[in-house]
Amino acid sequence: MSYKKLEIWQLAKELVIDSHRMTIEALPKFEMFEEGSQIRKSIKSVKSTIVEGYGRRECKQEFLRFLSYAIASNDETLDHLETLFETGSLSSKDLYSNLSDRLNTLGKKLHNFRKSVEESHQSKK
Repeated sequence: MSYKKLEIWQLAKELVIDSHRMTIEALPKFEMFEEGSQIRKSIKSVKSTIVEGYGRRECKQEFLRFLSYAIASNDETLDHLETLFETGSLSSKDLYSNLSDRLNTLGKKLHNFRKSVEESHQSKK
């Protein structure tokens, strides 16, 4: 199986694309290089960390560590999104709600996936 078949990777990929578009199309120019840059980096980190962890899946502890990093980067992305909305740089409530809801969903799925990996590792001891 490829990491591309993981639902968490697919959701992260969609969020990378939509978050990138949001920073280009919906933010003031000055935010493209400030908070916009940060949100692009953090959501890309979620996706690439899933890939890196998947590549280390033979060592479950490494896999778990990278899934934890992906969860943290997802939380960071949500924090950047909230900052953009709360400061008025992102003025579209619909766009904010859409991205926020999807980030929360991804966070839950990452937690559940990490828990599943952890439990399958413990059952093999």
